[in-house]
Amino acid sequence: MHNGIVRKHHWDQFYSKILCDKPGWYTPHLHASLCWIDQLYIPHYAPIIDIGGGESTFAEDLVEAGFRSVTVLDISGKALTNAQERMGRKKRLVTWQEGDVASVNLPVHYYELWHDRAAFHYFTREDERQCYRESLFNGLKPGGHLIIGTYAPEAPPRCSGLPVRRYTVGELEAFLGDEFVLQRQRKEQHVTPNGKGKMFLFCHFQRRS
Repeated sequence: MHNGIVRKHHWDQFYSKILCDKPGWYTPHLHASLCWIDQLYIPHYAPIIDIGGGESTFAEDLVEAGFRSVTVLDISGKALTNAQERMGRKKRLVTWQEGDVASVNLPVHYYELWHDRAAFHYFTREDERQCYRESLFNGLKPGGHLIIGTYAPEAPPRCSGLPVRRYTVGELEAFLGDEFVLQRQRKEQHVTPNGKGKMFLFCHFQRRS
């Protein structure tokens, strides 16, 4: 079975369980990402895409901040449905797209900001990492911003029943290549609902114009 189909089945099943109200990586608000975005002074009409946004509150927080061109891309239709039900009427202010970022067709050089705190570290195979990279390079405009949150080397090697790839700053820089310039970085200890700690690495890159 194709790995993308396996991932979709896994996450649809995952989001169908009642316990996924608070999965291990859940956090009420992505303060690090929201703070950096606020400092970028991105126009409220600028297109933003959240990769693997699922049930995250990130899109909702962007709408509350005034952004009006927000897209959430997730492989799980169930996750998107859950998020829309939570948002109620506000869901109309967001574009919801079901698809695998490793194979989805995105508008060329369209997005001002590519945000991913949920998906990239699950791409452990090199061919899928390269497919992700191609989607990123296709979708993000020159001069645009990338905010990516991955598991740091200190984090466990698995999450939500799947293996993850953990990253250092240098490994992310090598993956992106010379076209992206690191602007800032930070590590953040995330405490899961059951009290365990997982270290995240957040990086902000800007694509060269």
